[in-house]
Amino acid sequence: MPPSDARMRKVVRTPAGSFLLGEMLRGCKLCIKGAKLVLFVTGLCRRGCFYCPLSEKRKGKDVVYANERPVKSPKEIIEEARAMGALGTGITGGDPALRFDRTLRYIRLLKRTFGSRHHIHMYCLDLTRAQLSRLEASGLDELRFHTWDSSPLEKAMDYEICSGVELPAIPGKFEEIKRLLIRLDEIGCKFVNLNELEFSETNWRALKAHGFVLKHEESIAVKGSQELALKVLSWAKRNTRLNVHYCPSSLKDGVQLRNRLLRRAKRTVRPYEVITPEGTLWLGIAYGKKELEKERRKLIREFGIPPSMVFFNRQRKRLEMPPELAEELAGKVGGLKFALVEEYPTWDRLQTLFLPLSHLRKEEETICVK
Repeated sequence: MPPSDARMRKVVRTPAGSFLLGEMLRGCKLCIKGAKLVLFVTGLCRRGCFYCPLSEKRKGKDVVYANERPVKSPKEIIEEARAMGALGTGITGGDPALRFDRTLRYIRLLKRTFGSRHHIHMYCLDLTRAQLSRLEASGLDELRFHTWDSSPLEKAMDYEICSGVELPAIPGKFEEIKRLLIRLDEIGCKFVNLNELEFSETNWRALKAHGFVLKHEESIAVKGSQELALKVLSWAKRNTRLNVHYCPSSLKDGVQLRNRLLRRAKRTVRPYEVITPEGTLWLGIAYGKKELEKERRKLIREFGIPPSMVFFNRQRKRLEMPPELAEELAGKVGGLKFALVEEYPTWDRLQTLFLPLSHLRKEEETICVK
């Protein structure tokens, strides 16, 4: 039976670029803000979906990550959550249910540390009633089942946890998704999330074998995935009472990741670093064969540089400083090479750009001679 208010329901495009029918989950709102810690509790999974996008370093491996940080102890999870000012956590994998006691400990730790308002959602394939009961008692806020049939939801509906389905929008699956949504609506399911299907380093062969191609050269999304999702939304508007949210690939990288980087950058930026509009960090560095700690003291003394503006990074074997200072010193200090670098403000400080200043200075000198 179609909902009596079908004419009143609208599919709207959100400010983040997603498409929404009905109400958006609090978990999704926090995710869009970049305010959710991504807690990867295991790469183990029994299902083996051909479209699984997990990287080689995580897929099939029993490892734990808090955002990009490998976790060896629970305190590192809390440190990472505080470093980004997390207002919630998304527990993912693999299948977190395969390491259920570990997952439960992490939920309790996060709730105990940050309070009941810290919103936690969990991805899973299926759960027993005993597991559902323990998750409910732990304070878990939301369950997102990766399922193509309604049976896991039929059990979950007996508990207070907000439960629904999250699936990739796979071209050619319209009838299968439609049948699932009909049943989910009948049992009172709270929501359905659809994600744009994406190519990754591990699934691209399988996707190509199924006949999928890129939407366009500058995207990792699958052609036809968004069209399928919009078709589902249009149908669901007329035929169900479900809340349905479609999340495109562009939102994850252009909005969610950017916002998460900005949150972490603002809380971890050093005095000599500059935050870019994209949430990355821009800084100058000096490196070479000299004793860098001794060279730091020399730079401070000879050029009158405030000590807080030159940092010796022992791990990376370099001096770090403001970008403009590196540009000023390039070519003036013998035995040192200077460069500008751009890095993510993440735990691993992934470098995205390295710009040697000595090379630039030589080009400028050449231009001046000409």
